Amino acid sequence: MRVIAGEFRSRLLKSIPGAATRPTPDRLRETLFDILAVRIPGAKFLDAYAGTGAVGIEALSRGAAHAFFLERNRRAVEAIRENLASLGLEARATVAPGPVLLTLPRHRADVVFLDPPYDLEREYAAALELLAEAPPFLAVAQHSVRFALADVYGPLRRKRLLRQGDNALSFYEP
Repeated sequence: MRVIAGEFRSRLLKSIPGAATRPTPDRLRETLFDILAVRIPGAKFLDAYAGTGAVGIEALSRGAAHAFFLERNRRAVEAIRENLASLGLEARATVAPGPVLLTLPRHRADVVFLDPPYDLEREYAAALELLAEAPPFLAVAQHSVRFALADVYGPLRRKRLLRQGDNALSFYEP
């Protein structure tokens, strides 16, 4: 896995073996950040269910002021910390270990990226409902094309649905 663009373009990122994390494919990450391009510089970015941190690191590489990485898997948290250290990004990042539904309300960001493991489908609604209590400017959920998310979570309304292969991105704004 590598950083696609920005300050750390082409830098390799450590990943962890096994099925504990499901990395966002490079092509989908590139599409996501092409869409988010104008929103990232100077923004606070939150990568929930961060895995190895590739999405949040991509945001930092493209000019985000700060990124929060929420992850419960200990090996993944270690990989995130190692990836941030290898790029010298520790000062611009906060790693929050623990269940996302407990750590999410404590971290405010402009742009939130949610990518729960697909076997935790209930986490999507729960996380989006938590975000609806104090909505960010934009929340993006990566999900299977076979899993339908609601169009509305409190004040958050889906403005765009993008499908790419087996993955989909749902964009929510207040």
